Amino acid sequence: MRSASRPTVAPLPEPDPVRCRALGDDLRAAGFTSEALRAAWGPTADTAIARGLRGPAVAVLGDRTDPLAVLGRLFVLGVTESVGRVAASVPRTGIEGLVALGLVEKADDEDAAVRPLAIIRPQSFVHEHGEGEWWIASDLDEAVLAGPLAEGHVLGVGGASQTLARLQLPGDSVQGGAERGLDLGTGCGIQALRLRRGTRQVVATDISERALRFTRLNALLNDVSAVETRLGSLFDPLEPGEQFERIVSNPPFVITPRVDGVPAYEYRDGGLVGDALVAEVVTGLGVHLAPGGVAQLLGNWEYRNGEDGLDRVRGWVADAPVALDAWVIERERLDPLAYAELWIRDGGTAPGTPEYARLIEAWLDDFARRGVTEVGFGYVLLHRPPSWRVTLERYERVRGTVEATGADLAASLEAHARLVSLGDGPAGDAALAASLLLVAPDVTEARHHRPGEEAPTVIELHQGGGFGRVVPVDPALAALVGASDGDLAVGPLIDAIAQLLEVDPGELRADLLPRVRELLFTGFLRFAD
Repeated sequence: MRSASRPTVAPLPEPDPVRCRALGDDLRAAGFTSEALRAAWGPTADTAIARGLRGPAVAVLGDRTDPLAVLGRLFVLGVTESVGRVAASVPRTGIEGLVALGLVEKADDEDAAVRPLAIIRPQSFVHEHGEGEWWIASDLDEAVLAGPLAEGHVLGVGGASQTLARLQLPGDSVQGGAERGLDLGTGCGIQALRLRRGTRQVVATDISERALRFTRLNALLNDVSAVETRLGSLFDPLEPGEQFERIVSNPPFVITPRVDGVPAYEYRDGGLVGDALVAEVVTGLGVHLAPGGVAQLLGNWEYRNGEDGLDRVRGWVADAPVALDAWVIERERLDPLAYAELWIRDGGTAPGTPEYARLIEAWLDDFARRGVTEVGFGYVLLHRPPSWRVTLERYERVRGTVEATGADLAASLEAHARLVSLGDGPAGDAALAASLLLVAPDVTEARHHRPGEEAPTVIELHQGGGFGRVVPVDPALAALVGASDGDLAVGPLIDAIAQLLEVDPGELRADLLPRVRELLFTGFLRFAD
């Protein structure tokens, strides 16, 4: 349902490849990078920008006329610039080229001003081969507009987008390699660009033609080829039986009341009730995964009338028509009021206004009708095993402050595959006992003692990378981890620890081996070979 009070956005022109390449050359010549911009306006102003405040950066740049400052004001801060300054800053593209791309408009009055119609921001990324940076164009944000967003707004690279891009698995981590990738609900195209680094071809879909044009523009601007865009909702643009080795999606998962007067932002609202959109994606993507393929997405799930939200996700995976391994990580939970406030502010509606209060009531009424007590947010990784045998069913809550990367996830999946290859039951335990292990280099140990007591009351393993997990351990497991230097196999180590602690070796093995498996999956321990 559209809201009559919301602004609208004009159609974005079809991006011209020649002009996009020219603009890329101009941005490159200006040194238009995130590092250069941060140096230009300083760390305080950079932090203010992240919080939606442009003033400090504008003040620091002052009246500088060099291309970096001019383009920074125009495309990052959304400040109107003079025709002369802009023309000098983009000599290859020219102002007419910017107009033709739909990125600016030129005033017809005597001021001869150029007003931005879109944002272009440098976006750094880290991948398995090092670091890189893209220029990402999107619609003007609420800091520039100083008011509510249009319902057809195309979002730039927000926190969720950065999270998913960081979590994408390296291309070589997918079994059999990755020929084709799918970005479901591409938005400005950031996930498609990231996915293209590990696949030979990417299909990017979205319900918004404006979003697809931004995706095509950004691919051209960054000289990324083999990105095909398709218009339509969720899986509708795909051919029956069409499959991909990699699927990523930052879907429009935000839970929005389906009542008159509540804006339905295309970039975040899938048009369904509650968490049904995420359920549909989780249940439906398996048939489009090639055997051995992996899907990664973000999502929300509701806690209803005492039902655990992760159990809801478990049910969605079980309802998929193909067998799927699942690793689901919940990072955050919000109560209905906090959730409503988060997304109402995200749309540009200011707290304390009558509109804000009206929307809060609509959200709370919607949650109350379904008995929602909390909303979870997290990451979903699904793998289609080559056979129908499911070996990974992991649904967990991780509250660490360290953010994992795709390489961390790939290492866990590799460890899981290695553990599966060892086998189940006594044979698997024997194989694990014969393995040489190493403690990961980012792991530290903390021991807490009561004053005057020699023995620690608490022993914890701390992970410096990955998800920053903290695991309480007993003296036996702490000793095993501390001695895992690749010299002695797990079995002999356990026997030595049992002798030291004066306990039965068989009972200690039965106790420690399952926990060793967990430490291998979570990255505290690694196989030495």
